[in-house]
Amino acid sequence: MAMLKYRDALRLAIKEEMERDPLVFCIGEGIGERGGSYKVTDQLYKQFGPGRVIDTPISEASFVGMAAGAAIVGNRPIVEILFVDFACLAMDQVINQAAKYHFMSGGQGFVPMVLRTQGGAGNSLAAQHSQSLEALFYHIPGLKLVMPSTPYDAKGLLKSSIRDSDPVVFIEHKLLYMTEGEVPEQEYLIPLGKADVKREGTDVTLVTYSHMTLKCLEAAERLAAEGVEAEVIDLRTLVPMDRDCILASVKKTGKLVIVHEACKRGGIGGDIAAMVVEEAFFDLDRPPVRIAGKNTPIPFSLNLEKLCVPSVDDIVEAVRSLG
Repeated sequence: MAMLKYRDALRLAIKEEMERDPLVFCIGEGIGERGGSYKVTDQLYKQFGPGRVIDTPISEASFVGMAAGAAIVGNRPIVEILFVDFACLAMDQVINQAAKYHFMSGGQGFVPMVLRTQGGAGNSLAAQHSQSLEALFYHIPGLKLVMPSTPYDAKGLLKSSIRDSDPVVFIEHKLLYMTEGEVPEQEYLIPLGKADVKREGTDVTLVTYSHMTLKCLEAAERLAAEGVEAEVIDLRTLVPMDRDCILASVKKTGKLVIVHEACKRGGIGGDIAAMVVEEAFFDLDRPPVRIAGKNTPIPFSLNLEKLCVPSVDDIVEAVRSLG
């Protein structure tokens, strides 16, 4: 095992896949000699050159469309969009083209493209650079959606995403890039659609993903000191979602708290709660609880920003309210 930062685990995954498959290439703004704003592609330009690490103009619609076309003819592009907020500029290319091509070609065509981007609040980047927009992509048939929380998961899931035949939206939280964790030195893959039980428990199920996984684990430790054992499920991939893992945990604990940073209204938590009520109603001792971001744009003020997203205290209080 090696201790790696989240961003370094991502870089290693890209490097290994580019070495393994000459059809893999990177494209995006400032990812070449500058190494990307979050340094995920640092040094890749020196190894692979401008033909496979391609700097683009500031035009998301053009280079996402270019990547989709390249994928259709057999390449495996990794597109980097600096903020998930900017993905809105390429929604036609992602939603109407990449997501639909396999279906509209009668299953004959594929779009093996990974769209890497980062989202979430943190660092006072204000309303246009701090959104959690995963529910937009979650809603679209034909897209896969990955949101890892640890360096280990980030590397294994990115490698699997690059090898997948479908377009994958891969969202990295801005506050995770400098977090560290153990990563095997030998090659490994993590299959898409497989959740991870980050902490086992018997009293309540916490379902979460991305940066909120860290907060749920901290909340679980505090609850354990009170005699409450929380099971923390990190979904890792939202599409496909590991429904069996969620349902098995709820059957064991009888209580469900869903935690995500995105706005509560129209959030993925509502879909998870509905699924559990529809398929495991009689396993529940209490109605599911959702802990989510406020239905407001993210303020520039760091103090106000913190009030807009779930805290460890919010999670602990939600569990306590279940009795």
